[in-house]
Amino acid sequence: MRLERRNITSNLPSTPSTHQSAPPDEGDLFCFTADDDSMPMDDILGDNETLHQRRKQMAADNPILVWKEERDTYLAELIRLDGRGDSSSDVCGECCAPAQFRCLDCDDLQLYCRGCTVANHLRSPTHRIQEWTGVFFQAVSLKDLGLRVQLGHPVGQRCILPQQVSKDEFVLIDTNGIHELGLDFCGCETSNSHVRQLLRHGWFPSTATDPRTAATFRLLRHFQILSFESKASAYEFYHSLVRLTDNSGLTKPKDRYNAFLRMVREWRHLKMLKRFGRGHEPSGVKGTSQGECVVVCPACPQPGKNLVDGWALATKANRWLYATFLAIDANFRLKRRNVSSDEADPSLSTGWSYFVEETDYKSYLAQHLGGAQEKSTCSSHNAVNMADTKLSQGLAATGVGTVDCARHNMKRANGVGDLQKGEKYINMDYLFFSSLRDNSVKMLNVSYDIACQWHKHLWSRMESLPHSHHLDYLSKVVRFFVLKFHLPAHVAKCQTIFSFNFTRFVGRTDGEAPERGWSNINPVATSTKNMGPGCRRDTLDDHFGDWNWKKVVGLGASLLHKMKDARVEKAEHQAAFEEFDAVITPEHRAAWLSEMEGWEENPNDTTILNPFETKAIAITQAGARLKLAELEAEELAHGVDVSLHPEILPSVLIAAGLDIEDEQRRLTSLIKSMGLHSTDTQRGNLVRQRNSLRRKIEMWKGVQVLYMPAVRSLVQGGREDQKNAEDITLWLPSQLWNKPCDQRLQNDEWELRYAQAHDALEELRQCLRIHCSLLTFKREWMRGQGANTRGQNALARVHARRTMCVIRYRSAWTALKSLAMLLGKKDWHGKLQELADEHIKPLVDPFGIGEGRRQVSWIWMMEGLDCNGYESADDGVRIEWCKSRARALRWMEEVELLTEEMGRVIRFFGWEVQRWEERISRCVGESSANMEGLRAYAARQADIRRRLAGHFRGLWAPYLPQTLELPLPIISPQGELQLPDLTIPDIHLDE
Repeated sequence: MRLERRNITSNLPSTPSTHQSAPPDEGDLFCFTADDDSMPMDDILGDNETLHQRRKQMAADNPILVWKEERDTYLAELIRLDGRGDSSSDVCGECCAPAQFRCLDCDDLQLYCRGCTVANHLRSPTHRIQEWTGVFFQAVSLKDLGLRVQLGHPVGQRCILPQQVSKDEFVLIDTNGIHELGLDFCGCETSNSHVRQLLRHGWFPSTATDPRTAATFRLLRHFQILSFESKASAYEFYHSLVRLTDNSGLTKPKDRYNAFLRMVREWRHLKMLKRFGRGHEPSGVKGTSQGECVVVCPACPQPGKNLVDGWALATKANRWLYATFLAIDANFRLKRRNVSSDEADPSLSTGWSYFVEETDYKSYLAQHLGGAQEKSTCSSHNAVNMADTKLSQGLAATGVGTVDCARHNMKRANGVGDLQKGEKYINMDYLFFSSLRDNSVKMLNVSYDIACQWHKHLWSRMESLPHSHHLDYLSKVVRFFVLKFHLPAHVAKCQTIFSFNFTRFVGRTDGEAPERGWSNINPVATSTKNMGPGCRRDTLDDHFGDWNWKKVVGLGASLLHKMKDARVEKAEHQAAFEEFDAVITPEHRAAWLSEMEGWEENPNDTTILNPFETKAIAITQAGARLKLAELEAEELAHGVDVSLHPEILPSVLIAAGLDIEDEQRRLTSLIKSMGLHSTDTQRGNLVRQRNSLRRKIEMWKGVQVLYMPAVRSLVQGGREDQKNAEDITLWLPSQLWNKPCDQRLQNDEWELRYAQAHDALEELRQCLRIHCSLLTFKREWMRGQGANTRGQNALARVHARRTMCVIRYRSAWTALKSLAMLLGKKDWHGKLQELADEHIKPLVDPFGIGEGRRQVSWIWMMEGLDCNGYESADDGVRIEWCKSRARALRWMEEVELLTEEMGRVIRFFGWEVQRWEERISRCVGESSANMEGLRAYAARQADIRRRLAGHFRGLWAPYLPQTLELPLPIISPQGELQLPDLTIPDIHLDE
């Protein structure tokens, strides 16, 4: 076996550590690891070592095959557990009384008597019990066996004044089912309320007065995490509990579905308040301000939290490092049907999290929603032109609009709101300015898929917003971009003005952050579509918060990966640009650099020429014919007539010959497409086309011999009459090597062939564009055999046309090489090259790499004229030089920006540590137990941030400045923090 050279990536952490899996509110340590540098196999085996034989195949290499042979054993053991198994004795193992009960949830499957079973489950009242009937086991509740749960006292101690639940019907929902319990509240004089007694027992009451239903904290925590990861609905989860309780459907438990929905919603809300320290603030829950309960992006600039002192005074060369990157988008999957109302189902938080405050939002929309929206002057953007026609029948919300952090894919505070009828400017304006309230950053980079239209009149539309939403745009630098993936759908002008690739000081930002997040939230749409308005907003707020938290704990791995990639790409593109730049003349370099810098400084100034746009006039075959005709007309005007035919001039002869040559190629292609089993109709059409082409050739050759007498001997010496029309040689000047030919005719063919090559390349480029568009459309929108067959046929037609373009160019190239030798032309190639198969690729391949990494085929450098005496011959080279420079600069900026972001993350965690420690010092509680809880929670949160900062600092050490301060770590018995490297982390902001 041959040993292939491979890279083996070590997954070991940089320092030995252990980790503990627990949620953040419980002191969770979020675990991620980063890939170390790879080690080549040659370094392990040595240059002379080879692997002589393959490792012997072991049974464990395919465990499922091994298991198949053991199915009878597994099945027998499963069935055995339906009997008493090893506990066939009728005597209780603890008190020697008759034994007939066992527990499915205890690790012990022994049989016990009634009394011992009850005593053993005083601390586990939700375990499922089975009773042996003498033949089989059947379910029985602990309540039926006599177990009563006493609240307000230690386990096993009875209250002297117990208060029984009304009608003795108390239902507790736990992870293993829905249970009826015998429950007694404490009725002592110093007892707490029934609600507090349940909460202190770890049970969440469904109502605040006379509760008769509760859910365990572990159940609510379990469902919250499950909904984050699987997007399971409350309906599905609750009915899975019903089936766990009784899967036969004969004894359904009491219906507590509505109570479960209410408890889940209240749990989500309380967890949000707890995480953001509202329990530590003297003002309590009511003192919560808008946008306060949000997981903030620690890598984005947050003045007063993670920016260095004096950042506002940074020089112009460094000011861009403190810019905020925003991405705006809409999602029409997150609809809501027109059920309930804000009065019947208000949100538990009024703009405290990601959704805007609903009352002010709807009040503003009611005043301005009636106005018509300006139509798009760019491409036909449905988001703009169809905003007033979006189907909204039966819907209270057709979707949501969001404002995200464009570089780290996190939802922003008060940046989410419902869309009533499409993606209207009035909605997106409100969300955009709402997310920017109290923002003191000096530079904003805003990306939106319709930014080219939306940004027009934005500041005049802002005047209609509440004053709190106004932005002092005159004191800021605000730049607008179109998302990279969406940009090719815009007109050519937008593709340079609004491009991230060609604009300074944006790094490798692509603006597609919202699009990546929709795949995570879209599955929730099926369950939130039928919710009331308040419940839906609270649920989506919770999911957005979890998404942001996963992104925060994943920053260690994600920024490290980006930095490693950026450093490699920076070196490669810098070297590529230097190589390109070295062959440019100093005059051109100075002129192009001046144009680039002028445009980069004033990208919105239309008086400054865009260096990425072509200035030259394209060469066409029709243009070349016109030029030759004008030259011959000028000669006739001066009395010079070189024509030998009264109607056909020399240039017309050569042009007609090229037309016949094209017709021969088309006929050849038609013959190949007919195959072996053509019909009589097809063969008849072929004969007629051949006859017509032969008559054209004969007429043309009749004139040809006047201008090219040497052709007569070639025609007479050959067997042209026996050939098919498509195979007849035309004997154009480029084919007459050893025969005399008028140089004027050779020059005419040179001009026409040169134009023909450019025509063929232009048509080839057009075919490549169409092919990419059709392929993308087919992949995204076509479903079913019929539609895909039609799509495939369309692609086949475009491919056939592309093949013809390639053949025509190669024919022109061969003729040009021959004529160049006959005419003694040197350095005639310019940007024309021999066309190989690997050169035939689209400029922007939707299934290939992006602008920042691509290598451009020479066929896309053909804008304008080549170096053949025409003006603007360097236009294509200039544009590609500008693009090469832009790619190198973007990667250089990306490295600088990532370094700054890493530092900001560390500083932000330090700020959070300080904030939680300050809360420890000012804790005020009702009792010493409350005070202890407040201090413990704050200390744990500070410890988590401190250790996150320490771990990230360790991962990023090679790329961070040594002067960066790091909060001192707290020595923890749980060991050092370790974080697994996941694209979407599986750690959640939970208790």
